[in-house]
Amino acid sequence: MDDGEASASQGQGRRGAAWVPGAIIVGAGPSGLAAAACLAARGVPATVLEMADSLASTWRHRTYDRLTLHLPKRFCELPLLPFPAGYPEYPSKDQFVAYMEGYAAAAGVAPRFGARVEEAAFDASAGAWAVRLAGGGELLLARWLVVATGENAVPRRPDFPGARLFEGPVVHTCDYKSGEAFAGKKVLVVGCGNSGMEVSLDLCRHGAKPSLVVRNTVHVLPREMLGLSTFGIAMALLRLFSVAAVDRILLAAARLALGDTGRLGLRRPKTGPMELKNLTGRTPVLDVGTLGHIKTGKIKVVGAVKEVTQRGVRFADGKEEQFDAIILATGYRSNVPSWLKDGGEVFTSQGMPRVPFPDGWRGKNGLYTVGFSQRGLLGASSDALNIARDIHAQWKDMVGRPACCNNVPLQSDETV
Repeated sequence: MDDGEASASQGQGRRGAAWVPGAIIVGAGPSGLAAAACLAARGVPATVLEMADSLASTWRHRTYDRLTLHLPKRFCELPLLPFPAGYPEYPSKDQFVAYMEGYAAAAGVAPRFGARVEEAAFDASAGAWAVRLAGGGELLLARWLVVATGENAVPRRPDFPGARLFEGPVVHTCDYKSGEAFAGKKVLVVGCGNSGMEVSLDLCRHGAKPSLVVRNTVHVLPREMLGLSTFGIAMALLRLFSVAAVDRILLAAARLALGDTGRLGLRRPKTGPMELKNLTGRTPVLDVGTLGHIKTGKIKVVGAVKEVTQRGVRFADGKEEQFDAIILATGYRSNVPSWLKDGGEVFTSQGMPRVPFPDGWRGKNGLYTVGFSQRGLLGASSDALNIARDIHAQWKDMVGRPACCNNVPLQSDETV
């Protein structure tokens, strides 16, 4: 049976539906591109659906200007293609977008833009996933569905009491570009993760007066120790020692490099940074200069917000302070529950995999997930390689022929 016969025979399940050979991948960010490239390298076709007008839309349009990769580039490469040799250790967002464009071109991946998935559900009669697109109701059928919309699809916007009364702008970091527009203004930054810390630093460097809301405990580590990546050191140590031992080493080194962060209002959790990451997905903050400005008082650390007033906020301790603007560095959430209708055994009601990394990439009936591991680009790469191997094994059986060797100018994923 050739590819056309396979498509025709399996496309009988729904009238008006178009059968898509291979897999449908929803999302053309790093995770979706990695999955498509790994499948292409094994000769398995894939249709990548992206609701935005470009690949890597989040990186292009919803990140601030000063953003660079938080980890060294060797930990952020997608499968089968390294970064260009001339890239710095921590590529900028524009360099990363350019890398992804080159990555898609090298793999022959051409996403279909403006294709927003309204609903995806498994059609047992067709033995395939039925994917309905918005704006006309076009229906696609595919044997495999790869969910690659990721953990960061929808901005989280806390609903503070009184927020509608505030006279100044309230901006989520997805819309923040630079501190230039806030020069000379008092700005409250809500959220003390990597984004909140970096936005506070950016505001400070543009002459603003930021205050950083720190509600909970947080691990702050230097991005580098003795000229070496802290993350790289941790990965190396984990090959030799237990997680608990590595955490003790990291915390001792961090105290020598940064001092007692608790005195600055940045209390550390009782659980170590690597163990906490494994248990909850919470990433330690890698300091790129923010802590120095906190020590000098240029960035003020404040407590939890109780309510927003017309000209500022009232904190949980009862104190009030005026602000000209509020920036929400409150992260993102998955959008999977809004469109995936038969993913309950794989995804929670919050749109995250029920099974933790490294085993959460595969569900039932040809459903896969990539980029939901809370392990960044390393986790997405691992998922993509696993998915491609699994689908390829089924593809060979389905089309009744050996794996083909295409001309995609990438390394074979057998070498990764």
